[in-house]
Amino acid sequence: MLLKNNMENPFKKIAIIGLGLIGGSIGLAVKRFSNEIHLQGFAKSDLTVKAALSRGLVSEAYLDLSQINSDIDLVILATPLSSFASIVKEISPNLKDGCVITDTGSAKSKVIIEIEDILPESVHFVPGHPIAGTEMSGPEAGFADLFDNRWCVLTPSKRTNLDKLNDVKAFWENLGAMVEIMDPEYHDKVLAITSHIPHLIAYNIVGTANDLANVNKKEVVKYSAGGFRDFTRIAASDPIMWRDIFINNSDAVLEMLDYFSNDLDKLKSAIKDNDYEYLENFFKKTRNVRKNIIEAGQDTQKVDFGRGD
Repeated sequence: MLLKNNMENPFKKIAIIGLGLIGGSIGLAVKRFSNEIHLQGFAKSDLTVKAALSRGLVSEAYLDLSQINSDIDLVILATPLSSFASIVKEISPNLKDGCVITDTGSAKSKVIIEIEDILPESVHFVPGHPIAGTEMSGPEAGFADLFDNRWCVLTPSKRTNLDKLNDVKAFWENLGAMVEIMDPEYHDKVLAITSHIPHLIAYNIVGTANDLANVNKKEVVKYSAGGFRDFTRIAASDPIMWRDIFINNSDAVLEMLDYFSNDLDKLKSAIKDNDYEYLENFFKKTRNVRKNIIEAGQDTQKVDFGRGD
């Protein structure tokens, strides 16, 4: 699928629904790119609305989705995945013909089916996923350069309008991101192994360590080595967001977990059998993979997700 190179701003009025780390960072990145874009923001709590306005994440912010402007060009869903369908149902009657809805969710296949089933024909959906973030959350966590030189994956379906896909591609490039077009199911498998399972393991190992600290739970913190702290940093991520990711990407996560479990069983057997050779070769191989990951991070153009066009 060939996309035109259009670095002009395709959207003049944008609504960001969800003003946490991702939504807030989008607002700041948009303002960094252009002061001419009008930004509406929506959040569930009054504290978030006030914080978003105080930080200048958006031009105006509301609790009530009925306040969405009828001439909005682009709606960005930056809320937990489980909220997408209800939001789209509520706002769709107020959107103009040709309006585009995109999202920032980390699971795509089920979300696309769910949204396209309820979306009016006059409104376009371009599924997206900026692969950027930190373990922090809330409107105070956002920053303008979050997406600089980071990948944003767009996962069009058969119904996705090519011109609108081009526009959303240009939008993310304007925010500093590199855009990759990918098949939704392939995206879900890639993210399952590169992001979702690592988070699941981090959450699980923290829970296991806590369960083992029967006498004094402070011992988990007191004797935590640097590796434990570094590895479990991502376990501080938003629990609601991750609950929704695992539910919405369950097929791919379970498939990748089977692969992971099989490899873990091999390691258990090698340890039990004192298999020096297997362990050393395995650690050498994975160390080389880690080096390649670091090198790819230093030169992100080397990263190849595999195209879905």
